[in-house]
Amino acid sequence: MKLGLMILDLQKEYYKGYTKESMDDAVDYINEVIPYFRKMNWPIIWIQDINEEDGVIPGAESFEFIDSLKPEEGDYRIHKTYSNSFNKTDLTDILKQHSIETVVLSGFCAEYCVLSTYHGAQDHDFTPIMLQNGLASLNKENLHFVQRICDQVSYTMLSTITKD
Repeated sequence: MKLGLMILDLQKEYYKGYTKESMDDAVDYINEVIPYFRKMNWPIIWIQDINEEDGVIPGAESFEFIDSLKPEEGDYRIHKTYSNSFNKTDLTDILKQHSIETVVLSGFCAEYCVLSTYHGAQDHDFTPIMLQNGLASLNKENLHFVQRICDQVSYTMLSTITKD
């Protein structure tokens, strides 16, 4: 089984208030999973939200990922203008190019862009799974709601079921 890891919208613009704490918790877990995806040679896709009204555009500091995340050369970057990361992007092509059928989603905001992308993956015939402990939200209640309604996988289970 080949998987793809998607890391959504963990950008400096949204790194404030409760969201900062929520992002820090998610990023700690995401940073544990990234090396496994690299070891397995599975694609890591970094998604960034563009919001021209708020000045969240490529080149702006607010557009950049928070400092504790470090995309590497060879990773994919997608810039999106819709909540669903599949909408009007190259995401489907990238996943098909790598023969990916299952995507592991992580990032911000669980109840908006991540959930929308989860459903978008289903619409494009991919199997989406949320990375347990890898989601950030505007508030805890919404985070728990998304975790209850979506399939999830922990890093331990992920590494157990995908061993060569």
